[in-house]
Amino acid sequence: MVDDDLYQQRILEHYENPRHCGNCPHATHRFEDDNPLCGDHIAIELEISPDGRVCDACFHGDGCCVSQAAASMLLEHLYGKPVEEAARFAATDMLTLFGPRLTPTRQRCCLLAWRVFKTALASPCGAAADRGHSCS
Repeated sequence: MVDDDLYQQRILEHYENPRHCGNCPHATHRFEDDNPLCGDHIAIELEISPDGRVCDACFHGDGCCVSQAAASMLLEHLYGKPVEEAARFAATDMLTLFGPRLTPTRQRCCLLAWRVFKTALASPCGAAADRGHSCS
């Protein structure tokens, strides 16, 4: 029971005081998506450095406590990591990072940020990204 309380506190802390929330001024990669079952929406912007690291990561969105806290936790965890390492971060890793066991419906809420992040890694902002400029 104590572990559940700690997980709940951590989730609420990330929901009420999200890390990396806002816009990424020099984003080179971006993607957004939603969970049509519950209406959660998350957009993730990334700045990938020339040496292949996630040097900035931001999100914004609307939705339940689980989806928004998961986005905060994910970006906090992957900030500064090499792209190759971030790309290997699996759905099971995300569920472990989040903490408590979730119902299948809540797992979809938790995994929305992970899915958006993975797609953002593969979604450069057009030719501007190739020239080192931000997404428009």
